[in-house]
Amino acid sequence: MYEVKTKVNDASVRKFLDGVSDENKRKDSFVLLEMMRKATGKEPKMWGTSIVGFDSYHYKGKSSEGEWLVLGFSPRVQALTLYAVGHWESHKELLKKLGKHSLGKGCLYIKRLEDVDRDVLKDLIGAAVTRSKVVIRAMQSDKRK
Repeated sequence: MYEVKTKVNDASVRKFLDGVSDENKRKDSFVLLEMMRKATGKEPKMWGTSIVGFDSYHYKGKSSEGEWLVLGFSPRVQALTLYAVGHWESHKELLKKLGKHSLGKGCLYIKRLEDVDRDVLKDLIGAAVTRSKVVIRAMQSDKRK
């Protein structure tokens, strides 16, 4: 069975974000940190070397099993990359109102927070947290069958 390399660890989230070289991306990262902290009610943890994650759940797939973050982000060179259980595509109406962004496999990419409506982003993050609870419950009930 495949072992996931990106795992939660004790590295300092603050130190990681303080080390983001692009000043705008660093500031945007701290804004995202607070949005996600408020939405989840959880404290952030580092996942691997470059993902800030909130909360976790246990999953078991056909080829892998482990813990994964419920919500998180990474200040990548190209864009702020946001992660959520249940995929962002589930929130089409909010995405239409968000502003400049793109979607990848389970990821939401935003170059700068000034490119998006922050109130819509807060709503989107809240909706993602709510949806993640439904998706995780469904996955866990499937395991019991």
